[in-house]
Amino acid sequence: MKGLKKKRRGQVLIITTLALLLATGLIGYAMRDGINFFRSPSEVIAEPPQPREVFRIGGLVEEGTLERGQGEVIRFNVTDGGASIPVTFRGVLPDLFAENQGMIGTGNYINGIFEATEILAKHDEDYMPKEVVDALKDQGVYQEPNGS
Repeated sequence: MKGLKKKRRGQVLIITTLALLLATGLIGYAMRDGINFFRSPSEVIAEPPQPREVFRIGGLVEEGTLERGQGEVIRFNVTDGGASIPVTFRGVLPDLFAENQGMIGTGNYINGIFEATEILAKHDEDYMPKEVVDALKDQGVYQEPNGS
């Protein structure tokens, strides 16, 4: 009788371990497209990502580079003070999107151009995404917002 209990316990342990490994594998597989790494323009220039890699880029919209009204594609450059990356975007920009304002875009870096699929902009006068603030501080160009 004791041998049968020991055998059952071993089987349950093996099945439980296999189920946990399978669940972990399935969760990892499901999340592989949901994880987007943040990079500043300087990091993209220093180490360009693969064309198929989806990531987030952030910085300030460079003054004088925003081009609207040429078809449905919007073009601008994003900078962190150390480097500037050209960006293209098809779609509707957020209402508060403007030059010299913080932004984060999600997309791919193909042939030297960041092709954004999503653009996020600041939501009030004091907000800038933490990643953008950190990148601008690293470059030494971050300025504290007025009223802080």
